[in-house]
Amino acid sequence: MLLDLAGTGCTAHVYSSIAMAKIKPTREFRVFAESFPSFLPKGVEKIKDPFAIKLAKRIERLPVQVTFSDSPIMSSCVRPLSRGETNPIVLLHGFDSSCLEWRYVYPLLEEAGLESWAIDILGWGFSDLGLERRPLCNAASKSDHLYQLWKSHIKRPMVLVGPSLGAAVAIDFAAKHPEAVSKLVLIDASVYAEGTGNLAKLPRIVAYAGVALLKSVPLRLYATNLFLNGISFSTILDSMKVGRLHCLFPWWPDTTVDFMLSGGYNVSPMIKQVRQKALVIWGEEDKIINYKFAVRLHGELQDAKLRPISECGHIPHIQKPRAVAGLIIKFAQTGSC
Repeated sequence: MLLDLAGTGCTAHVYSSIAMAKIKPTREFRVFAESFPSFLPKGVEKIKDPFAIKLAKRIERLPVQVTFSDSPIMSSCVRPLSRGETNPIVLLHGFDSSCLEWRYVYPLLEEAGLESWAIDILGWGFSDLGLERRPLCNAASKSDHLYQLWKSHIKRPMVLVGPSLGAAVAIDFAAKHPEAVSKLVLIDASVYAEGTGNLAKLPRIVAYAGVALLKSVPLRLYATNLFLNGISFSTILDSMKVGRLHCLFPWWPDTTVDFMLSGGYNVSPMIKQVRQKALVIWGEEDKIINYKFAVRLHGELQDAKLRPISECGHIPHIQKPRAVAGLIIKFAQTGSC
């Protein structure tokens, strides 16, 4: 479990001098806010990655009325500057992460003229869960929240993109709400695990201790360095701050423990039910989820294309953003890649 958490949460926030050299801001990626949204944790001011800074200034909260709460949830996302004529791209993130995971790919999608949303999954990211009666953040509530957000704000069939655990969220959603999803993009998908496994059986006090460890700076630094070594310590430190930012909300331990003890996602029985055209993207050097699962997933989906990315690990949208963006753009526009 530690490897999976590190692979999807911490290490999904590493920028390198190579990425910085290859991706340049475009006109389409405009930032109207000169400062960060007031609801973000103060730690955002210590981040140096210019792409994380630009995307963080775009984050806003939209009201989403869910079925399991009397009060709407002010839900964090980055929404497009304008509506497009084609189906919108909706980007999910991995376990214990946020929309900032897409800081390198998002501007490339906008540059291509695609209507793009980066959505925070309920319980993670920067949504306001400081409610008097905080909802449980299990798989069912996450699914309902995503559906209500889509129904209230997106309102059109979408190309749903899910990396790692976000792929499980995407498959679960596509199977339950096929009318809302036109195509699927699954990146190094964590879809064959049986939920959170034995972690669901932990005493609550032990679960909180584990979550405290997950939040710790040493573990986050270790995970970042483990999966993307060869990067300067200052870059690793800054990336850790990006990946850990959402953990600074006071409700984060409760929502993470909720998910852990609820059993999480078990979507492997749903895979063959998915009827949408799908694109499976996989880093050939993924040390978290073996490439053999990419082949298995490709074979079990009814209509799928598999595109491996060489010299890349578990987080292609961070390590090879131009390659990932190019595949998503072509798949969204033409259905091929």
